[in-house]
Amino acid sequence: MFNKISKKIGFTETEVKVIIFLISALIIGFGYKTFFKKTDIQPYKTFDYSEEDSLFTLTEKTENIPQKKDTLSDKNVDYKQEVLDFNKTNFQRSEKKVLPTEKSIDINKADLKIFTTLPGIGEKTAQKILNFRTENNGFKKLEDLLKVKGIGQVKFKNIKKYLFIEK
Repeated sequence: MFNKISKKIGFTETEVKVIIFLISALIIGFGYKTFFKKTDIQPYKTFDYSEEDSLFTLTEKTENIPQKKDTLSDKNVDYKQEVLDFNKTNFQRSEKKVLPTEKSIDINKADLKIFTTLPGIGEKTAQKILNFRTENNGFKKLEDLLKVKGIGQVKFKNIKKYLFIEK
């Protein structure tokens, strides 16, 4: 039966079964809602929160109660300093990276510490440069740095002015 229907409609047998299932589920659901579900509409309930709200506002009863003078809202607080107090790092003494002079690093002779002075190069990337250099018997041209994982066009553009290859 499904085979004949699927040939007439142009669907596979499975698609016809799914369509018939969905149509039957729709009809059963509509029938349930129409005949069995209660249609009693519940009245909209309103709540009066005025008693609870009065606890948070000043009224005649609370105006006579003496208020604390030293509240947190009255203090002038340096929030930036409060946040920095949780951090143990001394930001005034932190050292900035000193950039090397232009054309001062021979990439076939530099060590890990020298590579880390370049902008955007950390210890991991410097180690990758050293590993690439030993695997490929040195760099033939500066553009070979682009083959090192972690060095793209932007980073290469930023560091190439500090590098050279001694012939």
